[in-house]
Amino acid sequence: MFHYTCLNPIADVGLNKMTDLYQKTDDIKEADAVLVRSASMHDMELPDSLCAVARAGAGVNNIPLDTCAQKGIVVFNTPGANANGVKELVLAGMLLASRDLKGGMDWVLENKDDPAIGKTMEKAKKKFAGKEIQGKKLGVIGLGAIGVLVANAAAHLGMEVYGCDPYLSVENALKMSRSITLVKSQEELFTSCDFITLHVPLLDSTRHLICRETLNKMKKGSILLNFARTELVDDDALEEALQSGQLSRYVTDFPDCRIAGLPHVIAFPHLGASTEESEDNCAVMAVQELMDYLENGNIVNSVNYPSCSLGKAEKPTRICIAHKNVPGMISQFTSLIGEYQLNICDMISKSRNDYSYAMFDLDHTLPDGFTEKLLNMDGILKVRIIESN
Repeated sequence: MFHYTCLNPIADVGLNKMTDLYQKTDDIKEADAVLVRSASMHDMELPDSLCAVARAGAGVNNIPLDTCAQKGIVVFNTPGANANGVKELVLAGMLLASRDLKGGMDWVLENKDDPAIGKTMEKAKKKFAGKEIQGKKLGVIGLGAIGVLVANAAAHLGMEVYGCDPYLSVENALKMSRSITLVKSQEELFTSCDFITLHVPLLDSTRHLICRETLNKMKKGSILLNFARTELVDDDALEEALQSGQLSRYVTDFPDCRIAGLPHVIAFPHLGASTEESEDNCAVMAVQELMDYLENGNIVNSVNYPSCSLGKAEKPTRICIAHKNVPGMISQFTSLIGEYQLNICDMISKSRNDYSYAMFDLDHTLPDGFTEKLLNMDGILKVRIIESN
């Protein structure tokens, strides 16, 4: 029996995937696994029993990744599950920035009691005229799950789309429309595109990616869209660019108290994944990741441990070991297995930065004393033994 707790409401379509092997608890101290959306876990005391955390979403800033890794707790996220919801909001943001739809709607509300509104609006609407996005150039920085969907959709709407991503995966490259032009440097996008949209993670290398230098390279009057993270954009430089007209609009799903009220800013209250479909998709993926890990030991879409899988656990014993990434660990494991004259039918070992994960399928059940010796090895963070019925 596995116990799990939910720190935020998780869609039933995901929780209903769980079998009779799973029981919900409200006490994290009793939990083998945690499902979370936005709740902060940084100040929580994580029990030794906790094996995994699944974030029903992409961002994991609310989870103490290093602390979890040091305790052998695997943290999962759900990349791509909310991609379509974010894509649609990016398209809405582009249209709102190109056409002053909000200004026109506000005018209608202000004049709703005018009996002659049908005539007066014909004169007033000149103030809200805009431009079409068809034929305009869009630069997409970051071609992950969301960036590729945005690029493809914009191309179908008749935009001239350029993309830049030095880490473009084969999977995402195959999903991308042939009409999209890949460029080697972001500077090529800044100097030529009417719209720039950001779809990169927040890293030390991407913090303030948009600064005075990059803004000054952009076409005058261009539009910047940020549906990734607030910190990708330098607020000081952004305000100056909006005041000077270097940027005509800034569209963001991550407003802060300084940017939210500025002229020419279109801000949403983090609505990218706030659709029923996105929440359902994230819940289903998060639950499936947890179930595969707890029942089979497989790691897919972890943000602090490497991907590692041996498929379904069907042999008598599967040993799953989270350990420090130091020399000699695998030889210690195999020596111990040999000491007890156990046969290894399959094994896999993967590393990610300071941490590693190893899995061994054995033809035998474990004899007394084996697990204790394994746990006493230096560098071991967590050991899970999965026995097939």
